Amino acid sequence: MLTIQKPLVHGLENPLGLDVSSPRFSWLLESDRRGAACAAYRVRVSLSAEGLDCSDADLVWDSGRRIGQSLSLLYDGPPLQSNTRYWWRVTVWDPQGKESESAPAYWDTGLFPGDWSAEWIWRSEEIKLNDFAYFRKSFDLRGAVARAKIFVSAHHVFQLFVNGQRVGGYGSPAPTEVPHRKYYLAYDVAPLLSSGANCIGIAAHYLGGSGQNYVNGVPGLLLQLHVEHEDGTEKLIVSDLTWQALRQIPHRIGSPYQQNRRLSAIEDYGAALLEPNWLQPDFGEEYCSSVVLAHPSAQQWSLHWQQLPEAEELESIIPSVAAEPSFVNGEEGLIQVFDAGKIISGWPRLALPGKAGVTVRLRYAETLDGSGRVVHQVCNETSHHYYDLYTMHGRGGIEYWQPDFSFKAFRYVEVTGYPQPIEEGQLRICSAGTVMARTGHFRCSSDFLNKLYDVCLQTQRNNVLGQVVDCPHREQAQYLADTDLQAETLLYNFDAHPVLDKTLQDFADGQLEDGSFPFVFPSNYEHPDFFIQIPEWDLHYATLLWKLYQYSGDTELLSRYYEPLRAMIEGYLSLISPATGLIPVGRGWHISDWPYPTVEHEGEYLTVQQIKAWQALRILSQAAALLNRADDSAAYAAYAQKLQVSVLNELYDGSGKLLHDSSGSTATHQGVNALALYAGLLPQKDREGALKAVAGKPWESKTVLSLPLLRLLFEEGLQDQAYHLLSKPDYPGWGYMIAQGAETMWEGWDDIESHCHAWNGYPARLLQEYVCGIQSGAPGFATARIRPFFAPDLDFAEASVSTVRGTIAVRWERIGETVILLRLELPCTMSATAALALPSSRPITGLLIDGVEIWGGSASSCLPDGIARCGLDASMLELELLSGRYELTVRY
Repeated sequence: MLTIQKPLVHGLENPLGLDVSSPRFSWLLESDRRGAACAAYRVRVSLSAEGLDCSDADLVWDSGRRIGQSLSLLYDGPPLQSNTRYWWRVTVWDPQGKESESAPAYWDTGLFPGDWSAEWIWRSEEIKLNDFAYFRKSFDLRGAVARAKIFVSAHHVFQLFVNGQRVGGYGSPAPTEVPHRKYYLAYDVAPLLSSGANCIGIAAHYLGGSGQNYVNGVPGLLLQLHVEHEDGTEKLIVSDLTWQALRQIPHRIGSPYQQNRRLSAIEDYGAALLEPNWLQPDFGEEYCSSVVLAHPSAQQWSLHWQQLPEAEELESIIPSVAAEPSFVNGEEGLIQVFDAGKIISGWPRLALPGKAGVTVRLRYAETLDGSGRVVHQVCNETSHHYYDLYTMHGRGGIEYWQPDFSFKAFRYVEVTGYPQPIEEGQLRICSAGTVMARTGHFRCSSDFLNKLYDVCLQTQRNNVLGQVVDCPHREQAQYLADTDLQAETLLYNFDAHPVLDKTLQDFADGQLEDGSFPFVFPSNYEHPDFFIQIPEWDLHYATLLWKLYQYSGDTELLSRYYEPLRAMIEGYLSLISPATGLIPVGRGWHISDWPYPTVEHEGEYLTVQQIKAWQALRILSQAAALLNRADDSAAYAAYAQKLQVSVLNELYDGSGKLLHDSSGSTATHQGVNALALYAGLLPQKDREGALKAVAGKPWESKTVLSLPLLRLLFEEGLQDQAYHLLSKPDYPGWGYMIAQGAETMWEGWDDIESHCHAWNGYPARLLQEYVCGIQSGAPGFATARIRPFFAPDLDFAEASVSTVRGTIAVRWERIGETVILLRLELPCTMSATAALALPSSRPITGLLIDGVEIWGGSASSCLPDGIARCGLDASMLELELLSGRYELTVRY
């Protein structure tokens, strides 16, 4: 019998503010029977959970029974009402007609355009850099509260309190491009409200320094509270001129930026300046002033509910003492340095006995200097301001504080100003970031590879901070190429669809008139410091979109981002030289590989740019076909063919069977040609020779081009070579970082610059995909391919990957010298091909499934349940499997 798991709306569990007109329902199926299938399904929607069990008259929408194995369905019922809870349930039938129902689930709609009564407010009309404001609103409620929902936003971030209790996460809302898109959050606050006097308090922070990872906009706060009483009456509380702002606040306004790129302000916090009862309803009005309406431009911002989860504290670390406390004369006094053990993104938390007027300085760094103190740097860039300040109120007892309005990234924190030794537990390190459920797994018999995998995932965790960022300290910026590389590990190990979708949306919002993109976004692109473009990075928009589509199988993605993709491609097509048929260098900062690349860039035409443009054209053609745009599909396929011919005519060395790095170079870089081979651009007749040449070169690819190199080697029968590059502990490579004791991945192979760069985290995915062999065979994992590499130095390896159809799990282990035991688990509605290599040096002599031999040189005529086929295909022994659990015994 089928059971239904994980009912989601728009990929989210019981979302609280979904403001789309046609939400998408999805679910998973489970069964103990191999090959179990769904024959039909039905979705019902009601205004109550009870209504799902009643007559059709109580239903908002009934999809009716639909034939097929689909695990998702778009709502196409009557228009949805705003700020309303809808309940839904899915029913499925197996081929024998047995029915299964899900538990009731719900989603809340947000506010649609025209539903906002609130106005954007701020504490004054003056726009100041690094401005903080503390707002409050007292109000009375008459009667018990049945339902209450707050919708709230601020520019740039807020912290919300209801009757003194903190509500929500950190770093909210996530950065976007205003005026086209501003996120708001939705919170169910009914349990926090009561009949009688109530109070909402908000602390908000506006950056405004034309920094690299946000859009300036103007300062503002927006809030709308809808209350429904049990007697049916309603009350609306909105931000307007009746709100108050505290005259005196603890945060110093206009404090210096911590980084050269103006990402965050020093939090200079004077605890004595904040009245302790400011969050109480009866707080004195003499401490407050009237608010003003925010700048008129804010009132025009397009508001959208933030589907991206908020940031939360993910781990609390008690740091070790990095060095014995020391004392120096002057203001610093006692110097205490603590070690989190790894680079984290987040903040420290103090819990110290208060001493009136004492100012504690918390300074951050990745590394220490020769004297054991933290360096005055943010990553590799000099900064004397990478610190926060807390001045104690001294009213008695323990004082708690954490500088959590922004993310810092550090391993070491240096505490000065506090006059006595800090005891264990009085300082904690809070690792924080956007919430993404952990969904993937890898373990093997090598502690070294396990460490490599764990370090990749820690690095990735550090680099999702309301957007996918390159590094959590120096830039915290969203690059297309970085996100494209990070998508590898994100998709296989986290519930990452919302954060990757946000990258595509952000760059669509920031797209320039000529179809190109800013080099990072969101950003203050018009500022001279960030008026930069990286043309090769633009082309990663196509590959990132295609990866997300291949993983999800969601054609809505292609529809939503088709026009930005097409506009970007059209911009490149407009630049093509009539003489050569190639795209010239043009403006911008060109990067074929990174960091410290050895690809030559001489001449007017760069080969990597042509290859990526060719890939993008093919992706656009395929997307057009899937969206029933036949004319577009044919046109872009023709453009791709022309570009391929031009590349081979102008940049290809026919005798050496390799592409030159550029039109002015005779070099034939390993990474350039690995990319061309993996993409399929080189002539088929020359492929074998080109592969041999690429594989025979010393490893010269860096982070960007090593991904296609390793994929090429793994998929073209050179697994031993690929595995060696992936796992070797000597320079260059990822293993070298692990051998040096790295707890997060560096920016490149060298121990310089950033020591926490997530684009180097894709080895985690490669271990799951190639050592354990979990690969997709069709969009949305409609089929899978299980092709493990039985690495000779491993006794076992296991991995699991969560897909839109459920979890795939693989484990292989050696039994003595001549047997490998392989366990597979395939979710419902998924079939798979298990491919086992037949090396001539050590051929397979027998294959058993569940203890029954099905192959011993020829296939058995009687195959166990769930096995559709067993046979030879070139150098592979292949099995076609239906969903279910299998145990394979492979004899050599």
